[in-house]
Amino acid sequence: MTPKNTDSDLKRAFKEDGELKTHVGGQALIEGIMMRGRYNWSVAVREPDGNIYTEEHDLASGRKKNSWMYWPIIRGCRAFVESLGLGYKALEIAAMHAYAGEEDSEEEEDSFGKVEMTISMVLGLVLGVALFVVLPAVLSNLLVGEYDAHTLAWNIVDGIVRVAIFVFYIWLIGRMPDIKRMFMYHGAEHKTIHCYEHGLPLTPENARSFPRLHVRCGTAFLIMVMIIAIIVYTLTPLNGVIAALGIPSGAPKLVFVIFVRILLMPIIAGVSYEITVKWAGSHPDNPLVKVILWPGMQMQYLTTNEPEDEQLECAIAAMQMVLEREEQEEAAKQESLATVPA
Repeated sequence: MTPKNTDSDLKRAFKEDGELKTHVGGQALIEGIMMRGRYNWSVAVREPDGNIYTEEHDLASGRKKNSWMYWPIIRGCRAFVESLGLGYKALEIAAMHAYAGEEDSEEEEDSFGKVEMTISMVLGLVLGVALFVVLPAVLSNLLVGEYDAHTLAWNIVDGIVRVAIFVFYIWLIGRMPDIKRMFMYHGAEHKTIHCYEHGLPLTPENARSFPRLHVRCGTAFLIMVMIIAIIVYTLTPLNGVIAALGIPSGAPKLVFVIFVRILLMPIIAGVSYEITVKWAGSHPDNPLVKVILWPGMQMQYLTTNEPEDEQLECAIAAMQMVLEREEQEEAAKQESLATVPA
């Protein structure tokens, strides 16, 4: 199943090197792909019978009412929260259709899926904070000593431990069969976006020829978050706050440091978004961009696998819904301009 190509959309917005400027991003799901554009987001899921189920939803736009949410740094926090929400909804849709027919009834399957996804999301957030904030801080205290006594070394060790845990965690879950397949869909998402950016018809044959790594991948973003975190934590005048508040050494000081780290996460995410998505995504061939994003690009070898046609077909189906919607919106704008009196 290969959706028809939108040729007029593929021919617009070319850069000088022949690639398209695109904002479309995606996410690998359980046996499927989610793609997000300017006006809508779409899901394509491979069902047990081999068919591709597709679904799309509008994106709410609050720019006119809440323009401050699109300011630099803040827009990164907003995008991160929105991505979590959309990702949750897309995963719920994928779970329902990837396992369609495996429950006794549709009602039981729907109820179980929502409860399971909600619990998984909450536990995932708790596990994320425990693994990537609390555990590195505890280990840094054991290896280096008190935070205010060895601030720079403490932050460096904390960052190295965090990255090491992240790499090991990704490698470990990547051994699971279901995650291996999800990483195949991740690779299909990247190849499909590459294919669109190079102006080729969206077919599995064309998409297959492109690399499975992409500069705007969420993996690269997460690695950038960890690098920026080291800088932000080091520059934060936490020692002065600790001294001013008279926080005693030992567990109270460590808990306070962890608490401040959690509070600073939105700022770190916002700065990382500006670097990874806004700047690097717009200048992928810049030599400095390639150096800065190199660690994140290498991590994608762990989070993506070479896809087969069934994964590429899902990615193309999801992508096509986004492109068709944007073509419709563009046509509506042109028609509206044409009817405005001179």
